[in-house]
Amino acid sequence: MKKKILIVGGGTAGTMTANNLAKKLMPEIDRDEVEITMISNSKYHYYRPGAMYVAFHKSEGHEFVREQRSLLMPEINFIIDEAVEINKDNNYIKTKSGTKYSYDFIVLATGCEAAPQRIPGLKEGGDWFYTYEGAKQLAKKFQNIKKGKVLVTVNFPKTPDIPHQCGIAPVETTIMLHDYLTEKGVRDDVEITYTYPTEAQSVKNGLFLQEPTSKVLPAIFDGIGVKHKTGFTLNKVDATNKIAYSEEGEELEFDILMSTPPFIATKFIRESGLSQALDDEGWLPTDKKTLKVKGTSNMYTLGDTVDLPISKAGGTIHNQTDVVADNIAAELRHGYPTESYDGLVIAIAQMGLSCGMPLWYDYEEDVQPTPCSKLGSFVRKGFNKGIYWAAARGMV
Repeated sequence: MKKKILIVGGGTAGTMTANNLAKKLMPEIDRDEVEITMISNSKYHYYRPGAMYVAFHKSEGHEFVREQRSLLMPEINFIIDEAVEINKDNNYIKTKSGTKYSYDFIVLATGCEAAPQRIPGLKEGGDWFYTYEGAKQLAKKFQNIKKGKVLVTVNFPKTPDIPHQCGIAPVETTIMLHDYLTEKGVRDDVEITYTYPTEAQSVKNGLFLQEPTSKVLPAIFDGIGVKHKTGFTLNKVDATNKIAYSEEGEELEFDILMSTPPFIATKFIRESGLSQALDDEGWLPTDKKTLKVKGTSNMYTLGDTVDLPISKAGGTIHNQTDVVADNIAAELRHGYPTESYDGLVIAIAQMGLSCGMPLWYDYEEDVQPTPCSKLGSFVRKGFNKGIYWAAARGMV
């Protein structure tokens, strides 16, 4: 009987995994023994890291969008629908259209979403660059600012050891903002204050979620005149009077509040009954090595949906997708998974508008800060504009 592999989610994680599976299982697909289906709630694929360039008028955003079908190998069935229910005992999902899709293996790659409504006043008084809509709104405000205060805040999930989406992004955008305002000739009249919560995974009272980077950031910020404050856990926002309040009892005024909002798993995952995460955040309990959803035999997950203490970013997914694809292929052929994920993350941080810093770390070793360079920025931008689309297709 033909084996059915179902991938839910058409973002980076789902797209890479679908294409990698199709390549690895091509002999079985040719013999009509395996069928791969992707379900996504959108016909479009958005490269999410591109949004922050929109915030600083370095991109219009359209170059980071493709039709999802164009990124998938022809052997992959593509269905535009929204998953609303999963039945892990009977191996099927139900979609918004009412259709049921059965599976032998399933990959949950539905990502996460910003939830500013979880902090009173943030939705009304804050801005964020994690979506294209939010980045465009920020771009308008940055274009018009001549003087005033920009406050940067960062929020972590309530579930311990879970990072927010793209951990380095608040640092990247703070330095990019400095460069942007310098280009505009108004930097001396705009105060930038970077804040960080008291609890950031294993780091307390730092400026980043990993100790080595946290220690070097004060000197970096001091060098460009960015104020920095530890122990500021955003609690509420007075959107009318433009005041941010912390759980620690402090309050800071702002003209623009550039915030990393709370993040949660998608509604489909939160209502699946699979998660034990705190505060209904929905993170899936994930085996750190196999990337199976714990307590299941045929369900895998990767990317922003997992409950692992590693970055929710594309540089993580690139190293997870092969593990998931190899393990599903091995289970079909041999009856057991063969690969193990070591927590590897590889990326280049955009530390300003023209400086890129390589990042490399895993479960055992934190990232070690390295000098940024124009070459690093060139590579990062080259990846954004071209190499990413090859990677999404499983070619890199």
